[in-house]
Amino acid sequence: MDASSRNHYLEAIGVDVWVRRSMPAVSVVEPLADPVAQAAIEPAVSAAPVIVDEPVTADVADRWQALRTEILSCTRCGLHQTRTQGVVGVGPQRTDWMVIGEAPGAEEDRRGEPFVGRAGHLLDAMLRAIGLDRGTNVYIANVLKSRPPNNRDPKPEEVAACLPYLMRQIQLLQPRLMLAVGRIAAQNLLSTDLSLSRLRGKVHHFGELNTPLIVTYHPAYLLRTPADKRKAWEDLKFARSVFRQLTDHRIGTDGNLS
Repeated sequence: MDASSRNHYLEAIGVDVWVRRSMPAVSVVEPLADPVAQAAIEPAVSAAPVIVDEPVTADVADRWQALRTEILSCTRCGLHQTRTQGVVGVGPQRTDWMVIGEAPGAEEDRRGEPFVGRAGHLLDAMLRAIGLDRGTNVYIANVLKSRPPNNRDPKPEEVAACLPYLMRQIQLLQPRLMLAVGRIAAQNLLSTDLSLSRLRGKVHHFGELNTPLIVTYHPAYLLRTPADKRKAWEDLKFARSVFRQLTDHRIGTDGNLS
């Protein structure tokens, strides 16, 4: 990713940027008032994580199609009575990164794709800032596949009904890293009532595959509270660093980086 593109995405997520006057115009940009300034002044070539997606076999493609059919026709909880359609997910069918939110909203329910509208545009900008794109190298899904009425919080029985679908998605994707966006997604995935502030900045693990999981803010929250966008940027940089260590096989199972 070149410096100007990275600058554009940082501005899109609300992180102010500036360039040292003594530097050439093409030099890498720093986020403004970053407490760890040097960490943000990385060579542009290193901004994107190195991802090599594996080809999807016919068997895996068939299993994805079967899962999609099940989700679209699911009646495991009462949400099927009020939804427009089930929202499976979007992205490659085998990739290293997976982003998980809470549940579809009104626009997602209408279009059948997670994270669209203003919050979706912000999420896309956040991901592009670290070299990810929903069309090529990250899969995006929700804990719930059906929209709760009036966008209320998911009920425990609804999460229990949908979680097996998410587990199957993870098994098919085989992601190296999961990013949980928002308190409700994080709490449900980790079976905890800890606040988002206590869950951020740590490596958690999810499911039978013990997949590393990082927690950050939901883009809808960031639209309401733009002052926290810098914290989200720190979370993204942390996730990127964890991924790099994962690819080097230097992360332990106790949540500590070595």
